[in-house]
Amino acid sequence: MSKPFELLLGRKTYEIFAAHWPYLKDDSIAHKFNAAKKYVVSRTVNKLKWSNSFLIKSNVVQEIGKLKKQDGPELQVYGSGNLIKTLANENLVDQYNVWTFPVVVGKGKQLFGDGTNASGLKLVDVKSSSTGVIIAVYQPAGELKVGSKNETEEELERRRKLSVG
Repeated sequence: MSKPFELLLGRKTYEIFAAHWPYLKDDSIAHKFNAAKKYVVSRTVNKLKWSNSFLIKSNVVQEIGKLKKQDGPELQVYGSGNLIKTLANENLVDQYNVWTFPVVVGKGKQLFGDGTNASGLKLVDVKSSSTGVIIAVYQPAGELKVGSKNETEEELERRRKLSVG
């Protein structure tokens, strides 16, 4: 958050943020979120109350592609799992900042769940906080590479059966 940014949010994350950040005063993070342009992807919302918010209702991939081509601050996405899936599948993600918190919560929503195209990621940076949060920075690395160069005939046959069946 040290550099200027704009937000790209799905409807649910927008609603959570809009019910919280505008009401905080004298908070440095709230100030940055409130001042940033916010692009909200939604088919159901018709009006956005949070200042500097702009609605994207259709042609999502094309509209986000246009935003990425503009000369301006970085576009950041927080939460917005369904939106991230769309962005990832359309190769519109330049960098993933994945925060892993030291808690076990059981079953929950998967960020890269069903419907996400398989792809490789390259680790470009990793840090940990004093509270044990690990912040890993990844860049897309193209097609997912599986297996090794020394696969056995049995393994290759097993894969052939999977792809046929």
